[in-house]
Amino acid sequence: MSEYIHPYRDAEFVIRQLVEFDKLCKSAQLEDINSDLASVIMEEAAKLGSNVLAPLNVVGDQKGARLTDAGVEQTPGFKQAYEHYVEGGWPSLTAAEAYGGQNLPNLLGTAVNEIWQTSNLAFSLCPLLNQGAAEAIAHHGSDTLKRTWLPHMVSGQWTGTMNLTEPDAGTDLAAVKTRAVPEGDHYLITGQKIFITWGDHQMTENIVHLVLARLPDAPPGVKGISLFIVPKFLLDENGQPSTRNDAYCVSLEHKLGIHGSPTCVMSYGENGGAVGYLVGEAHKGLGYMFTMMNHARQNVGLQGLAISERSYQQAREYAKERLQGTKKDGSRFPIIKFPDVRRMLMQMKASNEAMRALAFVASAEIDRATYAADREGGACHQARVELLTPIVKGWLTELAQEVTYLGTQVNGGMGFIEETGSAQHYRDARILTIYEGTTGIQALDLVGRKTLANRGEQLALLLTEIAEVQQQMQAKGGFGQQAEALAQALSCGSRARDLLLENAASDPDHAGAVSVSFMMLFGYLCGGWMMAKSALQAYELLESGEGDPEFLKAKLVTARFYSDYLLPRTGACLAAVEAGSESIMALAEDQF
Repeated sequence: MSEYIHPYRDAEFVIRQLVEFDKLCKSAQLEDINSDLASVIMEEAAKLGSNVLAPLNVVGDQKGARLTDAGVEQTPGFKQAYEHYVEGGWPSLTAAEAYGGQNLPNLLGTAVNEIWQTSNLAFSLCPLLNQGAAEAIAHHGSDTLKRTWLPHMVSGQWTGTMNLTEPDAGTDLAAVKTRAVPEGDHYLITGQKIFITWGDHQMTENIVHLVLARLPDAPPGVKGISLFIVPKFLLDENGQPSTRNDAYCVSLEHKLGIHGSPTCVMSYGENGGAVGYLVGEAHKGLGYMFTMMNHARQNVGLQGLAISERSYQQAREYAKERLQGTKKDGSRFPIIKFPDVRRMLMQMKASNEAMRALAFVASAEIDRATYAADREGGACHQARVELLTPIVKGWLTELAQEVTYLGTQVNGGMGFIEETGSAQHYRDARILTIYEGTTGIQALDLVGRKTLANRGEQLALLLTEIAEVQQQMQAKGGFGQQAEALAQALSCGSRARDLLLENAASDPDHAGAVSVSFMMLFGYLCGGWMMAKSALQAYELLESGEGDPEFLKAKLVTARFYSDYLLPRTGACLAAVEAGSESIMALAEDQF
């Protein structure tokens, strides 16, 4: 089993050189917050991740959560790990000061979340869901709801969940059937929700469920959905958990991966109705849930990086230790000396660095929007957040499937054996392209709301920014081949954008048919953009004699590999976009 070591040098490089965190904090007038503080925070988080969470990763896989008469029992050791997490003040990192939070920038939350997710993905989902639930209440709850629930959630004393999906309402939330009936100062909730991550456990004294449901007078469709707080335990006059609410986990899903994370079927109101409290206005619940969707989807994209990093570290150590080649004198050598093994490791390493860079840069755009000096600037950064979010979620999670596959392949036959640990990473990664909106949903979002809705304006701005980096690379000596590769990828992106705008109006199937190829094209292009910027920054630091020269030289090589082996994939994606919908839609349904 591999240990987890936080790749602090790469994380610091991205934060300092690509995000330019110090400049961001200065413009936002965030005194005492800078890159040095970020390094200290990551160092402390890495201790918890490496020493406490990572050793429990395989335990969670082998001894997942189980349902008992007392409710869901989490993996042995998780409760103690969660107590360490709370004692360190980690739940409050980015939360508002008004509710006990530290009010640190979103980027620092992202950098720390990568550590939790890499060290133990199943465990990390519990605090991640709590962050999302608290954010929704903070944005849309009444002052009374905020005072009642947020301090305990921000401290980590209570955790939160999101309850959207039902047996007949997956992506199609217009089909939600859960009911909410007014009853004095609250509502009685009845219905069933499925796929509820960390819907029950014994790590905290209460769980705050956010539940989508319909009022008796609700209009049909998504405009008739309201949002409710439904706690596991109702509170007494002192605001402490007291009476058990009519909300129970009735079964646990048996899953391919993330066994340590209980995925619950939740039943509300089997004994008369679960008490719930309306969040915000009636019939606006779906919009409230989507308030936190950018954060949630970027965080799932980050999980793609996290599980890829864990798989890479395991494969790298195996490749250095596994003796498989024999010299003429009879001495043996490790498999890392074989070119094809190097190819796989380089592909994993380059993919991870590109993913980390894009995830952190996209996360920082949320901060730039939040702390913008004027409304116009905030709107510009928010538009970039909206554009990058489906790429981060879709591309990073799809690429994670390939990276974790390569990790298993490096291990050879032992990769198929559970004891090596590689198989767990491969299995755990598989859910990432599905939850918080499938790859297809992200792709449709990118081509629809983020491109067609504004006639490709935001994509054009992104392409212009990438072109500026390409020109910088072209002007700098020694980057000619990489500059040309980026220019060709840029051409593919421009052509794909033009084709989408030209064909979507005349062919109703075009956008849906090409959407995933379109999204993956821009994923590889954005990765190339990040790696080009990384190469330029590494070159400048080497020229000035700053930084770790060995790390910076490796960064230059990794960036070149990305340019040679991954960036050309934009051409294949463009070919699929050019093919359009004809062959996809040609068969009659009964011919499948």
